[in-house]
This record gives sequence, C-alpha cells and structure tokens, in this order.
Amino acid sequence: MILKYVTKKEWFIAALCVLAVVVNVYLELEIPDYMTQITTIISTGGEVHEVLTEGFWMLLCAFGSLIATVICAVMASYVATSLSKRLRKLEFDKVQSFSMEEMDRFSIPSLVTRSTNDITQIQMTMAMGLQVMIKAPIMAAWAISKIYSKNIEWTTATAIAIFSLMCIIACVMVFVIPKFKRIQWLTDNLNRVTRENITGIRVIRAYNAEQYQDDRFEHANKELTDTNLSTQRAMSFMMPGMSAILNGLSLSIYWIGAILIAGASDMTQQFVLFADMVVFSSYAMQVVMSFIMLVVIFMILPRASVASKRVQEVIDTEPSIVSGDMKEDTGTTGKVVFKDVSFRYPGASADTLSNISFEVTKGETLALIGATGSGKSTLINLIPRLYDVTGGTVEVDGVNVRDYDLNTLRNKVGYVSQKAFMFAGSIGSNVNYGSTSTERTEQDVERAISIAQAKEFVDKLEDRYQSDVAQGGTNLSGGQKQRLSIARAICKSPEIYIFDDTFSALDYKTDRILREELHRQIEGATCIIVAQRVGTIMNADRIIVLDEGKMVGIGKHDELLHNCPTYLDIVRSQMSDEEAGL
Repeated sequence: MILKYVTKKEWFIAALCVLAVVVNVYLELEIPDYMTQITTIISTGGEVHEVLTEGFWMLLCAFGSLIATVICAVMASYVATSLSKRLRKLEFDKVQSFSMEEMDRFSIPSLVTRSTNDITQIQMTMAMGLQVMIKAPIMAAWAISKIYSKNIEWTTATAIAIFSLMCIIACVMVFVIPKFKRIQWLTDNLNRVTRENITGIRVIRAYNAEQYQDDRFEHANKELTDTNLSTQRAMSFMMPGMSAILNGLSLSIYWIGAILIAGASDMTQQFVLFADMVVFSSYAMQVVMSFIMLVVIFMILPRASVASKRVQEVIDTEPSIVSGDMKEDTGTTGKVVFKDVSFRYPGASADTLSNISFEVTKGETLALIGATGSGKSTLINLIPRLYDVTGGTVEVDGVNVRDYDLNTLRNKVGYVSQKAFMFAGSIGSNVNYGSTSTERTEQDVERAISIAQAKEFVDKLEDRYQSDVAQGGTNLSGGQKQRLSIARAICKSPEIYIFDDTFSALDYKTDRILREELHRQIEGATCIIVAQRVGTIMNADRIIVLDEGKMVGIGKHDELLHNCPTYLDIVRSQMSDEEAGL
C-alpha cells in the first residue's frame, strides 16, 4: 500500500541500492574462494608470496564489500526518509481537510500517533528492508548455488538447519503478529491519557486529582508494557534458537568433515576435503546468517504492516465535507439564510437542531440564546461548514454553502470560537493569522487589538506586539486570550462575524465597552452572537431563542419579553424586572 507513494527518482535510487547489494554479496562470497586457495597453498607447501597475493585480493574484496555496504546504506536512508517525509505531508494535508466528524472518529491522540510513531516504523522498515531484506535472499540463493553440489552430507545438514530456523520463525510470528495492532492501539491510548494530563493540569491540581491521573496513566502504561513484554518474550526465543542452530551447523559440518577426512584414501584427497570443508563452512554460515538477517526484518515488519494500514486509513479517508466550485463574488455581502435546517450528529439518535429558519442581512446583529445544550454552537458551526446540515439548506450571500469553495466561504467569515485558542508565536502573528495575513499591515493589527480592548495589556508587555505567546496561550489569562481571539477576527475584516459565547470570559465593563466599540467600528458587517448573558445581547437587532434544538422565539428584546416565556425565564434568572425593562 505504502510503496505506491515512492517516486520514480526513489525507485531509481532503490534500483541502484539493489545493484550495490548484488556487488556486496558477490564480493563477500568471493572471500571463501580465496580462503580455499590460501588453505590449499599452505597445505601443499606453497610459497609465501602466493599466500600474500591471494590474501591481498581477499582484503580487496572485503574493502569493496564495505564500500558497497556504505553506498547501499546511504541510498536506502535517502529513500526511507524521503518516503516518510511525503507520508507525513500527505497525512497532514488530509487531516487539514477533515471535518469535525472525521476528527471525532479518529481522535486527536490517534492522529498524532499515526503521523509520528507509525511513520517512524515505516521509515525504519524501509531503510532496513532495502539493505537486509534484499540482501538476505540474494545471499542465501547465491551461497546455496555454490555449495549444493559440494557434498550431499554437508548440504543435508545445512538444509535441516534452514528448515529448523524457518519453523522457529513461523511459530513466533503466528503468536506475535496479532499483538502488534493492539500495541498501536495501546500507544494511542497512552498518548490520549498523557495529553489529557498535560492540557488539563490546572483542573487536576484544583481537584487534587493527581493520584487519580497517576492511576489512569499507570493502567494505560502497564497495559502497553505487558503487551510489549509478551511479544518480546516470544521474540526472545528466536535469537538463542538461531544461535543454537548456527553453532550446531558449524559443529555438524566439522563433524561430518572429520569423518570424511578420516575415511579418505590418500593425503591429497584429505587436503581437498579439508579445503572443501573450510569453504563449505563459510558458505553455510552465509546462508544461515542470511536467514538471521531476515529475522530482524520479521521482528519489525508486523508492526510496520499495522502502521502502514493505519497511515493508509487516514490518507484514504474521504472528507464528508467536500469543497464546491463557487469562487466568484455574488454581489451580495453579509447575508445569511437558514431554510428549514435540521442537523444530527453522526451516530446520534435524535436531531440536535430541528426546522430552523431565519434570515440575517448585511449590517444586522443577530443574537442566539438558550439553555446549555440547546444547539446554539451547533447552529453557527453550520455557516462555515464545520459540519454539514442533514436537512434543509444554509445560504451565504444567496448561495448554498455546499456550492462554495471552502476557502472562499471561510474568507467571508470571522469566527471566534467558544474556547479561545492561541498558537505558539507572537501576539502579532496570532492576531494577523490566516491565508490572507499578507494582505494586512501592522496598523491593521494595532487597530484590531485596540477595538478588542486588548491594547491596554499588550502595551504593558516589553515587546508589545512581538511578545511571545506560548503554545495554547498558557502564558495569558482567559480574558486576554479571549480578547486576542476577537482581535484576530476583527483583523480579518470579514463580511460576517460569528462570536460563539466569546464575551463570557470578560468582566461586564470590558464586555460593554468592547461591544460598543465593535458596533461603531464594524458597522456594515453582519454580526451573529451566541451568548449566555442577556446583557450582552439586549440591544441586538433580533434575538433567536433556542430550546432543545428548536426555535421557540425570534424578535427584539422587548418583543420577546412579552411573547416568549422561555426568554422571559432566562431574563428573570439573570436580571431584576427593572433592569430587564419590564
């Protein structure tokens, strides 16, 4: 599956790598022949210079084999690292195209494991495979071709050794391979527990839950460790078994050789048998070592096979939200229309939203309010197509959002999520963020920060707009992150602003000043606000009241007080009658 991502250039390099392996094997297998010649010269009382000559050529073969091995290793590493780089890019790009449905299905810890640990397994297997996996069968076949006609007794002993080796490998693989998929799943689980512990450290400490988290981590860690130990115990039989077979083969060759030499009729035949025994022993060791090299691959190949399937699963997943073709400007700006919209989360038994219809035009401020779980955030997530409707249509500027090119649609929207998120970098890079960031100037950033009421704390920082922001904004307070995320949307200057309960982390005074400044500075843009506080939305042009996914009221604040009991209950839970205008 993964090999289809190897480029033509890398296939060419892999072919050169195979050529280097062939040269390496040829030179290695020439060495025993020179050993035979040296043995024969010594046995027959030859001259020293003859021994030195043969020894020189033997050393030259050894040096050439070394050079070929190094060249092969360099080329194999290049192919493996290039492939892993491409796979990481393919996986990252695919995840970027995922909707929230796919993100929920795979889970973040699993996606992290697939793009790091799994691809590392593939890279390691590819690098070793181009060296060991190719070399071993070539070496074994070539060595066997040199010895099979030498002597039937020695050949039989070598065949028995190879058969015994294959039996050990087969038994271990049958037991081990099923466990590797579980190891990858347990690695995902360990990453999930670790990630939750790090990101939720404040909550953990606030609730004195360190021991609880320790127990969760210990359980996940123990499961992974026990499974790894189980596979390693099975693998541990392989090396001693192979070592025993290797030593047994050496012993049997010399034992058979001793019997044959003892039964020889004359001295010349004994010398020939002795020379044959030396060279046969060398070739037999090469054959067995070839299979031992294959065992190294067998130890990592099952995990790489599981890893490749997991990576391929991500790459092959088709996003449920597909970009449309509409890129042109329709001439209408800031108009949002919901027509009988319904939505149900994947796997849910009931609709989260039912029969929602409304229209908001350019320059209007529309507010959404309702109890927790009433569907407010879900509703606004349908506008930039973070999810797709399951019934009805959502239109922006007179066009169904499904028909828009996703980049075009999302460039129209300035979205401020319920949970403010900051990226590692500077304050300026977090505010001037996105694909259109090069179109904006430093003055645009300063203006956005000023409107969002963040200028006061930014000016107090030593580097002001270039001040560092830690990953996740951990060096900022909740209110500071919230104001910077609002500034990010303002800096984009979109047609439609969406604020998903983004004023909740602000004090009442800052909330009021920010909303007044927003009203003045972004006049002409459509503004959709989700809020829990009635004071935040009282002055909206229209307010939609949601209850259990249904729209139970729409109108101005004064109208809803008299014709929407649900809204009246919310207002009275937060304000006195006098404050509410009753």
